[in-house]
Amino acid sequence: MVFPELETKRLHLIEIIEANAMALYNIFSLDEVTRFYGLDNLTSIKEAFHIIESFKNNFHSKRGIRWGIIHKQTDQFIGTVGINNWSSPNKRAEIGYELHPHFWRNGYTTEAVSKILSYAFNDLGLQRIGAVVYPENIASANMLKKIGFQHEGLLRDYIYQGGRSHEVNVFSLLKKEFLESSIKKAGSQK
Repeated sequence: MVFPELETKRLHLIEIIEANAMALYNIFSLDEVTRFYGLDNLTSIKEAFHIIESFKNNFHSKRGIRWGIIHKQTDQFIGTVGINNWSSPNKRAEIGYELHPHFWRNGYTTEAVSKILSYAFNDLGLQRIGAVVYPENIASANMLKKIGFQHEGLLRDYIYQGGRSHEVNVFSLLKKEFLESSIKKAGSQK
């Protein structure tokens, strides 16, 4: 199975390989990135290699696809985006993403997530994409709502991180909602 590399106006979405380990470590070792991620900070480059290996295994076993986000202008690895908990028989998955804080608030996550949604619905034939977000992560919840996700509820003690359980909000976007939104956007751009 060939890894599907994608492109947006400002970003390349690529397969994450061992050469990206240091950049990945530099992102996942930051408190401001991992505090809402459901993962404790990385403390060694070796852990970054393990994550890359798990991304590869998930892709080959069709449980997920994780892309590295490359900033076209600088050719810098700035984060990752992808689908997790992919269930082909049920035509659903969850979206996940993180970005180095130096690149926050520039619309890069929205751009990358929108491209992944298009790929997931149109190329993979998924019908539902979910997202779980810590209640304190207001920026992420707002971004998902802006794209068209709907809040479905609260999952109690859903993620265990930092020695304790955390609640998360669950959001979802259905293929028919995504397509309707895409048609409206295309119509408003004419």
